[in-house]
Amino acid sequence: MNIQNVKQFMEYHNERFTKRIIFKEGPSTTFVLNFKPGQELPAHKHPNSNVHLLVLTGEGTFTIDGKQIKASELDSLICTSEQELSFKNDGKEDASLYVVLSTIPN
Repeated sequence: MNIQNVKQFMEYHNERFTKRIIFKEGPSTTFVLNFKPGQELPAHKHPNSNVHLLVLTGEGTFTIDGKQIKASELDSLICTSEQELSFKNDGKEDASLYVVLSTIPN
């Protein structure tokens, strides 16, 4: 067993968003993405992995396959490996996302 306090991975920088890996085991990776207001994650896909997201703090807008979805603290969503995902912290406070990449078995 391994236990971590997620708060220690919530680290913000003025230059760009941060990614802090919590666990990387086998086909799964768990990490926290941290955004100052105005920072964003560019559009991208995760081939062969589903992406589970939980807004820990703050708010922002996800764009999934061109559709904008406003989300705030404790909202959760999932993206499949075929979907293109981006995020922008368009709120006034720092935002953190808890992310789990789960590889899809062949």
